[in-house]
Amino acid sequence: MSTALLKADKLICERDDRLLFSGLSFELFSGEVLRLEGPNGAGKTTLLRILSGLFSTFEGRVSWKGQDVRQCYSEFQQDLLFIGHKSSVKATLTPLENLRFLMGLQQSVVEGELWQALEQVGLAGYEHVLCRNLSAGQKRRVALARLYLSKAKLWVLDEIFTAIDKKGVAQLEALLVEKAQSGVAIVLTTHHELAMPGVRQLRLGQVSE
Repeated sequence: MSTALLKADKLICERDDRLLFSGLSFELFSGEVLRLEGPNGAGKTTLLRILSGLFSTFEGRVSWKGQDVRQCYSEFQQDLLFIGHKSSVKATLTPLENLRFLMGLQQSVVEGELWQALEQVGLAGYEHVLCRNLSAGQKRRVALARLYLSKAKLWVLDEIFTAIDKKGVAQLEALLVEKAQSGVAIVLTTHHELAMPGVRQLRLGQVSE
């Protein structure tokens, strides 16, 4: 029997004196896609940040390959691609410079691969335009170009379809399917109705804003 890559065990989290979730446990295996569902305020983004090691105010345990994430944090970060709801794109850099910087934090890439990734997300011809001059959708595409370069084994993605047109959505869905088939484990949130087979659902509590 295969071993879970990511495991959440009895997670409890409160924010602003409000209980988001309690006793939350699940496992994620290689090649699985897990979609978090729930109303606004249910804690989806907070859970993604907990799973990524970016939020520490919780009880319970998150494990990566059987080890507590806090005990193997450096290794875990090398295996993780996290793209949050905010793009993390620096306005004073170009798409090419942003992508070079973001990918350089985790892995080495060939310069030509950066250009190709930007082309794949529809930014050919914008490589040297300052990101402060790009639209919200174009800035989002700069961040999403990382998906075409990443060698991470775990993808944690928060609303990646935001500000993306129908063609871009279909392209992203195809990429997620391809990566899952190659063994990448994916956790995501989205308000978009996914047209992907075999997606597991995890619904968080009925908490309103």
